[in-house]
This record gives sequence, C-alpha cells and structure tokens, in this order.
Amino acid sequence: MMDYLEKDLKYIIADILSIITIASCLVSKVPQIRTIEQLKSARGISTTALILEVSSYTVTFSYNFCKGYAIMSYLEYPVLLIQEYVLIFLVLKYQNLLFGRTYVFVGLYFFFATLFLSKIFPIWFLTALLPLTTPVGATSKIIQLAEILRTKNSASVSLATWAMSAFTNFTRIYTIMVDSADIMLLMNFSISFLLSAAVFLAAKYYKTKKID
Repeated sequence: MMDYLEKDLKYIIADILSIITIASCLVSKVPQIRTIEQLKSARGISTTALILEVSSYTVTFSYNFCKGYAIMSYLEYPVLLIQEYVLIFLVLKYQNLLFGRTYVFVGLYFFFATLFLSKIFPIWFLTALLPLTTPVGATSKIIQLAEILRTKNSASVSLATWAMSAFTNFTRIYTIMVDSADIMLLMNFSISFLLSAAVFLAAKYYKTKKID
C-alpha cells in the first residue's frame, strides 16, 4: 500500500482514470443494445460502421496484448468487443441481414482474430496494421454520422452510448501518455474522441428536433 502511495501522482491519476474507463466500457454499448431491442428497429444505425468499428477494436486489442502493455491500459477492448458482437447481431437481425454469406464473414473474422491473439502473426504485422485503425475507426464514426444526417433520424441511436464513447476516448489520451506515450495510440484516441462527440451532438440535435 505504501509503495502505491509513493507512486508519482500522474500514475495514480492514470490508474483511477483507467478504472473509470473500464467501468464505463462495461456498460457503454448496453444503452444502444436496449434501445434497439425496445424499438425492434435499427434505423439510423450503419452496419458498415459497426463492422469497421469491431475491426478497429480487434486490431488495437491484439496490438496491446502482443506488445505486453499494462492490462489496465486496454482492458476495455475485450469488454467492448463482447458488447459489439451483441450489437452487430441485433442490427443484422432487425435489418434482415442474417443469411449464409454473413456467417461466412463471421467465421473468417474469428479465424483471423485467433491468429492475431495467438501471436502466430509476427508483431511487426500488427504494428503495420495499427496505423490503419485510426482511419478505419474514424471512417466508422463518419459513416454513422453521415447515416444520421442522411436519414435525419436518430431514434435508434443511444446518446448514452456515444457520450460514454467520447468520455472513454478522452480519458485514454491521458492514460496512454502516462503509460507508453505510444504516438499511434494517442492519435487514434484523439480522432476517435472528436468524432464520437460529433455523432453524439448530431444524434442529440435530431432527437431534440423530433420532440419540438
């Protein structure tokens, strides 16, 4: 206990923010899942955006795991991935996209995810893929933002989910600066924070407009 108290304040703050981030991620997708289930509709939700997002999460999680970074700095990723799988299933279900070819893609995804985490691919391969998670993750949010603007409807979009997304991305900027200062991860989270905030604001605008 004394050893922990003697740690630099910035590391203590980073640990606290990591715990808050992970706790938030435990339920971040739950409001979105509940909204879709209650409405029995996935209108305004982009399937393409979700697929890009889960791809970005998978590569980032695999990179952190294989690099041996502190587990507290990326523990939210496996939690987010589980929720993302449920969310994608519901969106595919309510958009009538559950058919043979879909299951083939799902099988391929889990095959490559297993290869990443088992370290069969060399670390340089994941290092090369990591910079792509920034444009991929950003594109997923841009597509979701465009879907809201195109349909002018955010009924199925959960404000709580996107608010927590923006918050956890913001806290991760600090914890990564303290833990590893990995420039690729910092760039990823900074862009992700700005775009998550943009999706939240767009969804909030159309929900408010609908009420008016």
